[in-house]
Amino acid sequence: MDGDCTPVGAVITPGNEHESRHIERLVDSAVVELPVSNRLLYDKVADSGPLRERLAEQNIDLICPHRASRVKPPTQDGGKLRRCRHRWQVERTNAWLHNYRRIVLRKDRLPVRFLGCVQLACQFTILKSF
Repeated sequence: MDGDCTPVGAVITPGNEHESRHIERLVDSAVVELPVSNRLLYDKVADSGPLRERLAEQNIDLICPHRASRVKPPTQDGGKLRRCRHRWQVERTNAWLHNYRRIVLRKDRLPVRFLGCVQLACQFTILKSF
């Protein structure tokens, strides 16, 4: 999502895999040109040192709260974490996508067809904002 809460990419993943494994694929699936210095807001799931390093190589600043069980010292200060107060906009847009029953129930068995439905729902969400 960009700053206007417009969905810019979607990735279909299996339900039994951890979502932090697919963050880089999601960033690569963006259909618009992203600015040079990107910030990626995420929740505690993405708190991983190697993931932060891989995203930093792509000039992406990962902003997410640290997990309570983190052993290494913190990598970001409170200034960056204040951006997480806008995380509700991401969750709201996800809730808008859940208005489409076909996505919520995942009636399609083929991943390509389901991805098409998700992309169509993203387009409808964008059109509703105009």
